[in-house]
Amino acid sequence: MSASCCTSETTTTTVEFKPDEIALLCKALGHPARVKLLRHLSSYGECFFGNLADVLPLAASTISQHVTILKEAGLILGSSDEQRVCYCVNEVRLQQFKNLIAGL
Repeated sequence: MSASCCTSETTTTTVEFKPDEIALLCKALGHPARVKLLRHLSSYGECFFGNLADVLPLAASTISQHVTILKEAGLILGSSDEQRVCYCVNEVRLQQFKNLIAGL
C-alpha cells in the first residue's frame, strides 16, 4: 500500500492550534521588508546596534514602522541606552511561531 501525499511518515508532537496567534505573526511577516529585517537580525546573532537603514533602502520612518510591527508581534526585542538602540530576535517567540506553523 502506498502512502498518499497527505500521510506523514514521521511522528510530531501536537501543538495547540491558535489561529489568532498564527494570523498575528503571519501579518507581522507579511511584508518583505519585515522579513528582511528579521532575517538580518537573526543572522547577526546578538544585539544589533547598527543603523537599520543600512539593511534596507527605506526611509528611517518607514523602517521604524516595520520595527514597531515586529516588536508588537513579539518577534524582535529592543532596548536603548542614552545614545543608541539595540535590536535582537526574540528566539522564544520565533520558535513559538515555527511550532505553530508546523502544527498546521
